[in-house]
Amino acid sequence: MNGAAFFLAVNFIIAICFGAVFVVVSTRSRSRTAALWFAAAFTVASLSSVCELLVAYAYLTKFWAISAFASVLAGMTLLRIGIGTLYGGKIAPVWAGCFLAAGICLDLLIYDLPRGTAAHAFSYQAPFALALLSSAAAIFSSTRRLAIDRALGYLLLATGLHFFAKASLAVIAGAGTTAKDYIGTNYALISQSSTAVLMVAVGLTLLSVLVLEIMADERSNSEKDALSGLANRRGFENGVKAAMALAPKAAHAVIICDLDHFKRINDTYGHHVGDLVIQAFGDLLQTSAAKNAVVGRIGGEEFAIFLPSTTLDMATLSAQALRGGTMEMAVSGLPSSFAVTASFGVAELAPGGDLAGAMRDADAALYEAKRSGRNRVRQAPHIGSPQPKSIKAVK
Repeated sequence: MNGAAFFLAVNFIIAICFGAVFVVVSTRSRSRTAALWFAAAFTVASLSSVCELLVAYAYLTKFWAISAFASVLAGMTLLRIGIGTLYGGKIAPVWAGCFLAAGICLDLLIYDLPRGTAAHAFSYQAPFALALLSSAAAIFSSTRRLAIDRALGYLLLATGLHFFAKASLAVIAGAGTTAKDYIGTNYALISQSSTAVLMVAVGLTLLSVLVLEIMADERSNSEKDALSGLANRRGFENGVKAAMALAPKAAHAVIICDLDHFKRINDTYGHHVGDLVIQAFGDLLQTSAAKNAVVGRIGGEEFAIFLPSTTLDMATLSAQALRGGTMEMAVSGLPSSFAVTASFGVAELAPGGDLAGAMRDADAALYEAKRSGRNRVRQAPHIGSPQPKSIKAVK
């Protein structure tokens, strides 16, 4: 086995392994369809290595040569469909099929042209280049802007352009007189080794994109409360840190709210109804809060809202609106005459201030609202207000 044949065998093994890995990744990825397209792309492209070996060592040379070309182009076309599924810029299967058929027809037309000529070399490599350049264009025109996405786009761009470089090399160094001669040329060794390197790079980068998606989803799930659909305490605190980093010199506000007599609801109407109350209240907070607000369920029936760049008085008005909205909630399983109520504590978070301190102030205001009879909003004193601090009743 010469060097080119060795790289053909290596390429086959690599492609098959990538195909299998993409199938496994598809079971956990939100981009399952794209992952399966990638699996199909690498699996189909792996057949080209087998066909190339059969060109050199079997009969029906033309058939195997055309099959090798077709399997590579089919793999790249499937890759383009997968890229379109993942990044947008989808290509209709009928157009993908037309492109593949046109490429195969072109290969049939140029098959008997002298090998190593510019006409043959560039016509042979052009469909591969176009398929990958189209994939790169789909990524660059996408709204996804992570560094790994840009890296994949540039890698596909370089891989597409490298096929034109291979055509130039075929003209300069020669690619053999016939298809059967190809495997014994230095050009074949360079071509197959470069393909192996780029195939590994593209496969690993695609896997990185999908694995990062899976990791982001797992992180999101670990920071999300399953019942209410809001952030849990960890997710709330991380969301607040991110929001504060965007406006480090602004004053913010925190609202802590607690459903009144929630245990009585559970004991009287059942835990299922209690869960529905939690869900309804979570929906109310999520839909009523500003788009840049961070909303979380931080305890059993306790919730928190972080309002970036919001004054204490504006946050108090928001809490009053939420108090009114809570009483209007319709919850299945509760009598129409039953009004769910909640108590609210509001506190200010000064620029560069401590979230834990603001949460304590809001919690103290919430406790005062509870002590005063519930279904109330209480406001912690403004930062810098004269001592002693006293909770402000809000009407």
